[in-house]
Amino acid sequence: MAGNAVAGSTGPAIVGVGRPTGLIHVNPPRLRSGEHVVTMFPHHYLTALFCPTSVAVVGAGTRPGSLGAAVYRNLRDGGFQGPLLPVNPRHAEIDGAPCHKSLLALPHPVDLAVIATPAAAVPGVLEDAARARIGHALILTAGFGETGAAGRALEDQVRSIARRAGIRLVGPNCLGMMRPSIGLNASFARVGARPGHLALIAQSGAVCAALTDWAHAAGIGFSSVVSTGAAADLDFGEILDFLLYDEATAAILLYIEGIRDARRFIGALRALARAKPVMIFKAGRRAAGSRAAHSHTGALTGDDQVFDAVLSRCGVVRAGTYAELFAAARVMASGRLPTGNRLAVLTNGGGPGVIAADCAAALAVELAPFAPQTLDTLDQVLPKHWSHGNPADIIGDATAERFAHALAPILADPAVDGVLTLFCPQIMSSAEDVAAALLAGAKTTTKPVLTSWLGGASVDAGRNAIESAGMPAFDSPEAGVTCFAALARYRRAQALMLEAPPSLAPGASPDIAGSHALARAVAASGRTLMSEPESKRLLANFGIPTPETVVAKTLVEAIATGKRLGFPLALKIVSPDIAHKSDVEGVVLSVRDLPELEREFRNLEARVARRAPQARIEGVAIQRMVEKRFGREVIVGVARDAVFGQVITFGAGGVAVEVLRDSAVGLPPLNDPLARDLIERTRIARQLATYRHIPAANLDALIQVLLSVSDMVCALPWIAEMDINPLSVDAAGVIALDARVVIDPARLDPDPRYPHLAIHPYPAHLEEHATLGSGALVSLRPVRPEDAVIEREFVEALSENSRYMRFFNPARTISPRLLARLTQLDYERELALLAFHDNAMIGVARYSPNLDGTSCEFAVTVADAWHGKGVATLLMQRLMAAARAAGYARMTGTVLANNYPMHALMAGLGFAAEPVADDPSLLEFAINL
Repeated sequence: MAGNAVAGSTGPAIVGVGRPTGLIHVNPPRLRSGEHVVTMFPHHYLTALFCPTSVAVVGAGTRPGSLGAAVYRNLRDGGFQGPLLPVNPRHAEIDGAPCHKSLLALPHPVDLAVIATPAAAVPGVLEDAARARIGHALILTAGFGETGAAGRALEDQVRSIARRAGIRLVGPNCLGMMRPSIGLNASFARVGARPGHLALIAQSGAVCAALTDWAHAAGIGFSSVVSTGAAADLDFGEILDFLLYDEATAAILLYIEGIRDARRFIGALRALARAKPVMIFKAGRRAAGSRAAHSHTGALTGDDQVFDAVLSRCGVVRAGTYAELFAAARVMASGRLPTGNRLAVLTNGGGPGVIAADCAAALAVELAPFAPQTLDTLDQVLPKHWSHGNPADIIGDATAERFAHALAPILADPAVDGVLTLFCPQIMSSAEDVAAALLAGAKTTTKPVLTSWLGGASVDAGRNAIESAGMPAFDSPEAGVTCFAALARYRRAQALMLEAPPSLAPGASPDIAGSHALARAVAASGRTLMSEPESKRLLANFGIPTPETVVAKTLVEAIATGKRLGFPLALKIVSPDIAHKSDVEGVVLSVRDLPELEREFRNLEARVARRAPQARIEGVAIQRMVEKRFGREVIVGVARDAVFGQVITFGAGGVAVEVLRDSAVGLPPLNDPLARDLIERTRIARQLATYRHIPAANLDALIQVLLSVSDMVCALPWIAEMDINPLSVDAAGVIALDARVVIDPARLDPDPRYPHLAIHPYPAHLEEHATLGSGALVSLRPVRPEDAVIEREFVEALSENSRYMRFFNPARTISPRLLARLTQLDYERELALLAFHDNAMIGVARYSPNLDGTSCEFAVTVADAWHGKGVATLLMQRLMAAARAAGYARMTGTVLANNYPMHALMAGLGFAAEPVADDPSLLEFAINL
């Protein structure tokens, strides 16, 4: 962001402001007496791409059915008001407009070049664009990476030219993009988009066209429609960042087939989802769909369960159908969100109510139990034969007044989080009258009121009245329940998004050095699979309870071990060539005495030799049987997803784990709330509670194991796979009965930037306490997502001058989207350090990446009362050290030329200043880190 600081010496407020190159470009307004700037960030660096004021179409033509003719016609007929310049050396004019031979022949530069030429011509067109000083291009043409090796080489060439020239690209191989509010339809879609406040970003041009067509028929409009295609340059990350600041966009819809840059995607999505609702429609739920998505876009599709886990940490939800995608987005954009998962169903037909209840059970939506007061009120206003429960069936002859009288007390019930009304056509009341009654009731609450209209022409008037009021109207009970389930998931995901766990759980003290030594020893022996004793030693290094295990190479050793450990015993074959011992009958349980031990030891070795004759046998692992009368067997595992890196799994364990298929996936790092959520998403979670005579399992001990596994994943990037199965848990605690660990020898050296994780852990190591020159004690820590309120209060408490110097805006209110961007960070790429005194925030310093990827831009702001006390110097020194450790080579910041105290601070820190060429009121400060 910008540079804004106070110096360590006394004096006036020292505040500087920068022009961010990594996120947003700002042309700072000049503050005049009494003038207030409307927006803090008026111009994103991608504005000229997605909201161009002038467009050139390279390859424009007149031949029916040609790509160039289609896109030029759509731009012309869409009402684009800026200059529209056709480019094609084969035409002197097109539809009466002069046609230019090349981009170099244009009378003036344009914001956007739309390229519809053959693929082989695209590199030359981009070279012309560079010489013509055109900064943005949309490549509709196919024939690149999706075609094979030659196409990939051509795509690499296009990307290289664009990067060298600083041209930002959308495409290639895409449908195009639309900005209906300015008449921009730079696509070859048959139907243009209506204006509206939803943004649609899709990887598939065909799906993009279908969604746009469907929405047009449904009367749904868009702020932007972007088909990313092959995404040779711009992908989801930067586009989502633009939408965060786009005032015309209220909610975002994404169609996704695969993700390339997981970190960038997650970081941008989390920041966007803090400020605006996001719904995702993703292909590839099944293996066949994943293969099709891979071949279609050239993007590797991650495991579907992993992708859902990613979304839950990003504060967004996933839709299953087009209708659900748009309906849930419209409700979320209205701000009417349930505070829980409890739904009330109000219906004038018993059958539809039963259907809704069945669907709710299938989607884990709770039917709200009506409070006694609610039931009493309903008894007074409804016929005596109403259902007296939820669903509330108010009988088939219900009038609009009866709907209204029933809706009011249901909405007032604190146990109800939302209401779904089901209207079946009947002669006693019109759908239009019922709609009016429902709309009046909905105005009295902030709870979501969803409506389903069962029928055709006879309910159209009611459905249309609801949709005209901006509320979704469904045509089935299932659709309404599904939408409510999505809203409830959205609320839950928003809460999970605020969690920012560190790489190590508080109070944890694992033996990380010993674990690294163990992995290196395994790798040195030429193995990737740890033996069971080695696996259990690794678990013990992180505090996970395991039974004592001894490897006996001979029967004599086995007998001696049996005498020492006592009976009953478990015997397990030890072999680097056998991943799953049960597959070769390599496990014997409940060995009760020495004669049985001798017999089973020999039988085990012989049996495994027959079933796996090539396997190297290193002995038999012997451990005392752990017999828990009420123990539940669960599995805790680690896997590496090809897109999102290491993930943690939890579910029902034992030998039938693949058959039961009861598991949930979480992204590390975990903390207590995230671990609990991981457990609650499984069916076995219900068995961990008290039932019948069986006492509840020790959930705290189980959560501690999940946190320890999270610590392992963060600290040990070489864990490629891990199964703790079974992990036995009962009221007394947990114990890992078996473990399997596979290492990756290529990742034995840890990287402090955690590239093996999709979400960078909260950098707790940057927390510290310091003493200022005045003797005042301050504490520093990185920003967390829940700090939005603290940041807002801090900004509002600044003086008008300080706010102007920091944001070019003296207004006290800071926008929710800017707050989201300031507090929801990708810790790998950006950082904000907060300073506190007596629990009050007194300063903040931050850096964010510049577009070159090797430098970053700083910002620092200090509360007015703490100017001149050394806070800014302390923050900047720590910030520079953190940026250096993150791999940045240079730090920059742009400061007002008349901000002399800020200049002194920068000079004292070693920054050098240079004038900004296009604005004499600014100086750019820079330092090599």
